[in-house]
Amino acid sequence: MNMKKVLAFLIIFSMMFVSSSSPIYQVADAVEMVENEKIFEKIVTLTTYSANIAETDSTPNLTASGFEIDLDNPKKHRILAISRDLKRELKWGEKVVLENAGRFNGIWYVRDLMNPRFRNKIDVLINEGDKPTKLYNVILKRLE
Repeated sequence: MNMKKVLAFLIIFSMMFVSSSSPIYQVADAVEMVENEKIFEKIVTLTTYSANIAETDSTPNLTASGFEIDLDNPKKHRILAISRDLKRELKWGEKVVLENAGRFNGIWYVRDLMNPRFRNKIDVLINEGDKPTKLYNVILKRLE
C-alpha cells in the first residue's frame, strides 16, 4: 500500500471521530490534504564537522540560523548543516530523519548551512575529538 493511501486512510479515520460533516466530504478533504502534502526524501552524502574556527567561521558557537551551540557538548543538539541546494526544500529548525547512516540514524534538526561549493550533502555536528566520518547513500527525509 503506498504512503498516500495510508495517510489518506489515517486522516479519514481520525476525522470520523472529530467531525460531524458527512463521510463524503471527509474523504474529499482527506484526499486534498494528501495531494497537497509535500513529501521530501533524498539520497545524500553525509560528513561530520566540529564547532571550531577551522571548520566553521569566526563564530563557531553560532549556526547560520542563529542557533547558539553549547561548545562543551555540541553533538547533544543533533544539528545538521545542509548544502544550499537542500535549503530550497528544508527550513531552519525543521526535523529530519536520517536512515542508512549507522550511528547517525535518527532525528536531526536543520540549523546550519554548508559552504556554497557543496551539493546534495549534509554535515552532522560532532564533538571535538569524535571520529570524522563520511557516508554515502544516506537517506534524508522530512519528518511529517
